[in-house]
Amino acid sequence: MKTILVPYEGHDRIEATLATACVFGRAFDSYIEAFPLSPPLSPFLAADTVGAPMVYDAAKLDAETKERYRLHFDAVMRARYGEPATASGQPRFRWTDEEPAGDAAVGSTARVFDVTVVGRPGTSVTEPRMATLEAALFDSGRPILIAPPETPETIGRTIAIAWNRSPETARAVAFAKPVLRAADKVFVIATEGGSVPGPSGDALARYLRYNDIACELVEVGRTPNVGEAILSEAARSGADLVVKGAYTQSRLRQIIFGGATRHLIYETTIPVLLAH
Repeated sequence: MKTILVPYEGHDRIEATLATACVFGRAFDSYIEAFPLSPPLSPFLAADTVGAPMVYDAAKLDAETKERYRLHFDAVMRARYGEPATASGQPRFRWTDEEPAGDAAVGSTARVFDVTVVGRPGTSVTEPRMATLEAALFDSGRPILIAPPETPETIGRTIAIAWNRSPETARAVAFAKPVLRAADKVFVIATEGGSVPGPSGDALARYLRYNDIACELVEVGRTPNVGEAILSEAARSGADLVVKGAYTQSRLRQIIFGGATRHLIYETTIPVLLAH
């Protein structure tokens, strides 16, 4: 996990999101890059001279907002991550304005980063948006890391894999292998509810051991709320990171009926690495 992307939005949890990226980045000596993300202004041409100043003021406000974001990013990174470059000149973090605003930029930009860090979404307009998370998750082909509201002290020392036998979780495990190899402890939480046909928890544990990743298998029986059971078992294990595949069920079904992924996304208090 040598390269980390953070889409910067002006929500209440942006500092915790940046701080979580720093905690994760320190473990792997990663490069961290951020860019400003905001709903783009709809382009239009003023019909008269009265409307023209309105166009100018809106553009100026947007520029001022981006500069405020940049200054905040720089301050947080210097305080939590150190200088922006190593003694040899290798960059450690960078702010860029090169990408366009809007959610479309998240997925496309994230394709050349190992992981994208996003804040845990909420329902308030002051909280991180679900649209940002989904753009990174579905359009990048890469994993995301959900930053909880409170910055963790460590990430990846003790890892809980939420195994439901799905291809999505298999992909998440594959992405997480560098983190899993560096962990002190790894737990495979094999859930009965919410599973699909596929390899058992024992089979995953054997695969991990062949890859020099020691692990312990924990089996969770059928439960009405798989997401809650995963978070409860992860907390009991002392995990500081959960690895999971996202949306084995469809997004629409989870919105209507609920699901493990949706529960983790909205309720987790520890970082979650998701892949689809």
